[in-house]
Order: sequence, then C-alpha cells, then structure tokens
Amino acid sequence: MLGGVRPAGWFPLGSHRAAARSRVGESDRPTTVATAGPADAAEPADPVESAGAGLVAAVELTGLGDPVGQVPAGSPAASGSDPAASDGSAPGPATSGGSVPPGGSVVLAGAVVLAGDAVPVRPAGAGRPRAGIGVGPLPAGPHPGPMRMGVIDIGSNTVHLLVVDAHRGGQPQPAASVRVPLRLVELLEADGSLGTEGEQALTACVRDMREQAEALGVQDLAAFATSALRDASNGDQVLARVRAATGVGIGMLSGEEEARLTFLAARRWFGWSAGRLLALDIGGGSLEIGAGMHEDPEVVASLPLGASRLTRDWLAGADNDPPRRADLAELRRYVRAQIAPVVGTIYHLGEHTRVVATSKTFRSLARIAGAEPYSRGPYTRRVLRRDDLADVVAKITRMTVEERAALAGVSASRAGQLVAGAIVAAEALDLFSVEEAEICPWALREGVILRRLDWLNSG
Repeated sequence: MLGGVRPAGWFPLGSHRAAARSRVGESDRPTTVATAGPADAAEPADPVESAGAGLVAAVELTGLGDPVGQVPAGSPAASGSDPAASDGSAPGPATSGGSVPPGGSVVLAGAVVLAGDAVPVRPAGAGRPRAGIGVGPLPAGPHPGPMRMGVIDIGSNTVHLLVVDAHRGGQPQPAASVRVPLRLVELLEADGSLGTEGEQALTACVRDMREQAEALGVQDLAAFATSALRDASNGDQVLARVRAATGVGIGMLSGEEEARLTFLAARRWFGWSAGRLLALDIGGGSLEIGAGMHEDPEVVASLPLGASRLTRDWLAGADNDPPRRADLAELRRYVRAQIAPVVGTIYHLGEHTRVVATSKTFRSLARIAGAEPYSRGPYTRRVLRRDDLADVVAKITRMTVEERAALAGVSASRAGQLVAGAIVAAEALDLFSVEEAEICPWALREGVILRRLDWLNSG
C-alpha cells in the first residue's frame, strides 16, 4: 500500500516525513510543487470556484515518490508528531464466491484475491488486537487549519488536477479543476508499453499541472496514476522518467486501492444513514466495485472493463460506427462473464441498502436518461434507473459517434466510448439486480484527498 501500512488496513497518501526532518535540522531544502495544464475546451468542466495565486509549501509524499516540497518551519504541519502505528487489522466476514475472471482481482477485508485463488474465509474476531483509541476532548493548543490541497489524477482518459480548500472536520470545497484529455490508454503500443509520444505528452502535462498548482497556492499536492500506466509494461520506468523531468513523484494506485478510495468518497458523501453501500465506478481502463457497511469496504473488485479499453478492444474501426450488433452481443457476454463472480461474493455480505455510481460515464448516462444537468450543483439528487438505462443503450447503439456527441451531457471526447461504458453499466445493474443507482458527485480524487487529509490530521 502507498506510504506504508496504517491501522485498520488504511494507507496514507504521503506522510509527515517533512515534519520529522524539520525536527532534526533538515528543513532548509528549497520548496517546489506540482501543477496542471489547460482545460479541454471540448469537455465542459464541473463548475468550480476560481482561486488566487500564492507560494506553495508541499509536504513530502512518501510512497508517492520523492518530495515535491517542504513544510515551512513553524507551520502546524511541521510542528505535528507522527501518528502512532497499530498492527491491528479489521476482521472480514466469512464469504465465498466464484472464481475471479482473468485480469481482475477481488479484495475481501484487505486480502487480495487474484485470478485462480480461493476466496479467503476469516472467522469473526480473528486478527491481532488493536491499540486503544482515546476519545477524550482534543488537547489545548494549535491544530491544523484550512489548507489548500491538490491532487493530480493520471487516468486512462484524462489527466485531472483537482484543487480544494479543506480543514479538519469540514467538507473539502472545490477551488479549481483542470482537465487535459490525454487518452493514455489509446497511446499504448501493441506490446503494451507507453510509447515515446505518450510519454512526452504526459511529461509536458504533469509539468504544466505542477506550475498551475503552484500558481493556485496549493500547500499539499498528491499525484497518482491508475489503469493505463498500471497496465503498461513500462509504467514504472515511465513514471520514474516523468519524476526526473518534472520533480513530481507519482504513485501507482492498484485497482483495489482505487475501489477503496472511491468507496470512501461515496461513504463520506452519503453518510452512515446510507447503510450497506454498493459503489460502482466505470473508468477508462477498469470497473471498480466496492461493498460494505463501513468506510473500508468489505469487498472490492477491479475488473478490466473500462470504457476506453473495451472500445479499443471490441468496438474500434471506422466501419463499426454505429457498432455492429454481433460485436455488441459478444461484448455483453464478455462483460457479464467478468462481473458475475463478484456478484456471488458480494451477495454473501447481505443486501445493499443503497447503490451509488460515480464517474463521468454514469453521469452522462443519467443525463441522457433525464437527470438534472451538473450545472444545478452537486446537491441535486440524480438517479439512473435500470429501465431507463436499457432505453438509453438501445438508443445510443444505433447512433454514430457524431450523433452521440450532440446528446445532452456527452462531450465530443467521450462520445466514442459511451456505448462500451453503457453496456458495462447496464450489465452491472442487471447482474446486481439494481433498480436504480444514485449518482455520487465524489469519486476517486475526492477519496484521495479525504484519506490524505485524515493522514495529515492524525499527526
């Protein structure tokens, strides 16, 4: 896990090594940061509040690469102490299920189950004892105040810089959002590596985002990559060269970590009253699934069912627009075969009380089905019903890419992969017997920020 193992199975995205360094006289290193590129004019960004410029003092991101900056002496972060570690691990419920499809993995209570492995069963109460946790009032003295935080998400479709203003006990408020449609998944070579063109484009984009974060006054910056680089045969080497060229350390999130952090964001958004959650997220390279009662899901799965990946592998070609019915039928069978084993595993946990969906794909499908536009704000309730989704799928599979790009809620850069994403969404809702999924405005990036904020405040 990134940055080392934390209590209760959580991992930090970075730590206070900069604070520790300041206590041993190593706090005189120059301050640097990371930033973002120009927004994609073809894809409207979520409404955000613009922010002013300022100097940046970023903490060292252990587990996400080399330092991108240093905490200034005397700041709350620099005076904090490292959190006490615990060896405890949360026991998971006894579960069973089918085999995991190739290319995917399932995690139950922190245990990764790869293809071909048996699903582990752990009796209730098993595991090492936890350290005691104090529940008294906070001690007197200064505590970390408001902080401008940023996260660079290098996804399969888009590189996205999200900047928020956050503080302990408060909801992170968006300050800026910058997207660049790099589409790394389409720049992979036949041998699975990211070619020179893709690496150069990524390096320039990360460098630009570093500069934008600095101009926006970001005080804490995390950067991570997901499916496209995770699956690239030279992903680690590419990230090392990008770090050397830009000074930005980029962590590689596993599919399971993606699912956990997305689930955390959904849980924090909907709260404990949502009960047992089932969270679905369709990215460019993978489908993430999480289920459970708590902030740490009891089951997570990451499957190779991203909208860009499936479009490239199953529906590509100028002569396949609109896609052929035979190709669509084959894709449906493949998607169902991938998801089905996860369904059996999750149903052993008990019936979910709320199903939530994140990602641009689900938002676009809900908008086509009649949901309110995102310009109405994040607090407007939006749902995607299974019957409505079936109508949407029937409609868009008969349309060309150009026709789909004219639909409400669909950008030109995403229109080509909408059919594949819709098929994944439809088959997932059908296999999980979901009548409606509620659209969650928070997803992976917010999960990273929330976990990062938890980690910083724990000191």
